[in-house]
Amino acid sequence: MKILHCVESYYPSLGGMQEVVKQLSERLVKLGHQVTVAASSNPKREEKSIINGVEVLSFSISGNLVRGIVGDEKEYKKFLINSNYDVVVSFAAQQWATDIALSILPQIKGKKVFVPTGFSGYFFPEYKSYFEKMKVWMKEYDMNVFLSNDYRDINFARENGIDKNILIPNGAAEDEFLTSSNIDIKKKLGIDPNSCLILHVGSYTGIKGQAEACQIFHRAKIKNASLLLIGNSNEIFLKRYWYKVSLPILFFKKYRKNKKIFATHTLNRQETIAAYQAADVFLFPSNIECSPIVLFECMASKTPYLTTDVGNSKEIISWSNAGKLLPTKKDANGYSHADITLSVKMLEELVLDNEERERLGANGFQAWNNNFTWELITKKYETLYKNLLIQK
Repeated sequence: MKILHCVESYYPSLGGMQEVVKQLSERLVKLGHQVTVAASSNPKREEKSIINGVEVLSFSISGNLVRGIVGDEKEYKKFLINSNYDVVVSFAAQQWATDIALSILPQIKGKKVFVPTGFSGYFFPEYKSYFEKMKVWMKEYDMNVFLSNDYRDINFARENGIDKNILIPNGAAEDEFLTSSNIDIKKKLGIDPNSCLILHVGSYTGIKGQAEACQIFHRAKIKNASLLLIGNSNEIFLKRYWYKVSLPILFFKKYRKNKKIFATHTLNRQETIAAYQAADVFLFPSNIECSPIVLFECMASKTPYLTTDVGNSKEIISWSNAGKLLPTKKDANGYSHADITLSVKMLEELVLDNEERERLGANGFQAWNNNFTWELITKKYETLYKNLLIQK
């Protein structure tokens, strides 16, 4: 098959959606398919390049239909209309690579698939008109792929008579997590080898819960513990958000010798995996998600997790029995906020309960190994694509 995956950003850009499309694209290539990715330009990537067998085409475009699109829309529309792929897949709403295509769907050749990934702006007033039109756009796709069986995007589809739907979850990679790391991440970062390691992984955008994780960790009555924050740096984080994390770090360095916070944006993928494998608890009080890949990566690394009720995290817990839900409140925009006081108690209890951590870790690993490896999930996408091509 000739497959086109359309996504806002792609490797070497890092993030959840980038990782999903990278994992699927590279594995589909290994299965013998020709895969092209259309994404935003990246200064670290040539305009047209081959990455692990995947052809990557770059477009100097940004934005979405609501905020406004910057760049040559006509160039991208011409590319989509003139291309001859068997399957064209749009990953995520509310971003240019999908939004530009929405008005020309009938003109795009091949079977068309939409992976909405949660509708993060659904409750925002400025997106009201966008989601009214989405009721029509989604019916023009040959299939809509949802990561959850109970979240705002699939519920939107059900409520509006959109019936070409399928559930395919996220996952984590066997070739990454079944290999024992030779990296001593504690030694590399200067973390006490005997300390309890609490981990958070997420982009530094201000809505992934790093500030909340610091508050919970700061107030928890646990000794000889370290909180490690791993994320990729960006301009928003550096200008607007760093102080929320840097202040607790400075406080800890001055007053708390037996508890420390470490924040880094320089770790590579292998080092990040080593951190998962070394962690005792994953603490994830995020504000907004669709289907957080980090929870599947916890399962693959046998790391028990505490997470807010964000995206389909509650569903992932039911699938895996590998973590626990932090008490959560949701605001008018659909953002989740952990109850800090009650979350502190949950972290204290899990840190002190070695048997429970081992039980949750073992549950998660078994569930992941049976159902949520990228190898298994890629085959589900392959089957979907093949079945669509059989249909008239």
